[in-house]
Amino acid sequence: MDPLSALRDFTVRGELDKIVRFNDEFRFGSDYSFPCSVSTAYRSKQGNLYTLETLVYYIKNHHVRHTDYIQNARTQGIPAVTFPDRKPLFDYLTGKVSTSDSIEFLVPQNPRFPDLPLPSVDEYRPDDVVVAGSNDAGEPGPDDDRARVYGEPERIDYMALIRSGERPLKDREALLECKGRNFHSVLAASTRREEERQRIESQQRKDGLVAKNRLMSADERGMGGGYGDELGYDPTPKPKMHLKGGKIGEGVPIILVPSAFQTLITIYNVKEFLEDGVYIPTDVKVKQMKGAKPDCVTVQKKFSRDRDRVVTAYEVRDKPSVLKAEDWDRVVAVFVLGKEWQFKDWPFKDHVEIFNKIKGFYMRFEDDSIESAKNVKQWNVKIISISKNKRHQDRAAALEVWDRLEEFVRSRSHT
Repeated sequence: MDPLSALRDFTVRGELDKIVRFNDEFRFGSDYSFPCSVSTAYRSKQGNLYTLETLVYYIKNHHVRHTDYIQNARTQGIPAVTFPDRKPLFDYLTGKVSTSDSIEFLVPQNPRFPDLPLPSVDEYRPDDVVVAGSNDAGEPGPDDDRARVYGEPERIDYMALIRSGERPLKDREALLECKGRNFHSVLAASTRREEERQRIESQQRKDGLVAKNRLMSADERGMGGGYGDELGYDPTPKPKMHLKGGKIGEGVPIILVPSAFQTLITIYNVKEFLEDGVYIPTDVKVKQMKGAKPDCVTVQKKFSRDRDRVVTAYEVRDKPSVLKAEDWDRVVAVFVLGKEWQFKDWPFKDHVEIFNKIKGFYMRFEDDSIESAKNVKQWNVKIISISKNKRHQDRAAALEVWDRLEEFVRSRSHT
């Protein structure tokens, strides 16, 4: 019996526990024994034949969620069954269907017929190839067994026979795995370069904003007769625009995020979410970074529903206690925890004043209980929901944050 039929037989009978791996082979009770790496007759939609090791591991773990199954199989070095193949393969192995277009039972490469004598050279007739299985009249006859055996087999697919002896050693994901090596040094170097580039750009934007404000002030005053007026420069220090006036202070605007890990958006993962539209859990980002926690992260809007090219930069911080009075003038948004103690020692009298002058966002998983957002619903805060598993939906959530933030900033700029 071939390995695929044996596996189906044991699955239908509910005897998967009798399939035991011993060294490099699987033993099916005391009935059969096959090498773990032997190719079965079940062909993936991607074109390769699944090995017995892959099918045994899948049918014993078919109840596991596909993403977890893929991760577990990769950890154990076992090629996984692809998602499109899962259901048809499960239906076949469990007996729900009797056959499948993906099954290719191949003709043995070296068929042997021990009951028939080998013909001599003199006995061999070229006509045997043409009239295989026929008598002299050209009609099928039961006596000419040698012609059927030693004539040219008409239904053998030689390319399939060649492929049956091949086994893929690595898939496209396994090629990226290098045992004993990692890309942490490359990631760290690229991260340092990116942070340095952002620091330089941030400083350049600050310098540009200061110069723009000075030029605008000169235009408003008109060109006077003094030396400073002629140059468009007023050496008199300009007062900052404080929160009481409703304006945004000079410099790069600030977004505050919680420092606690129990919130979805932190200083670790805010950049990927706002810039790339992808949510990465904080614990995963911490493991990837393997370095000191950043005090400040610069984020930019790099995508838009309108496909515009305007790029706005924001500083993201998670330590409001170190902000100075002029820094608070630049705070335009905050991601809230939903806890009262987050706003302790903030320079505001209550939540009403906070969320009138700062745009509030609350990130939650869409299937979380309503109780988790009980406090937030009483505040002037925008609730943003994301899925725990559907990462392709993150971009829409990030765009919602950008749209609400830019709308709020425009309204403050015109007050």
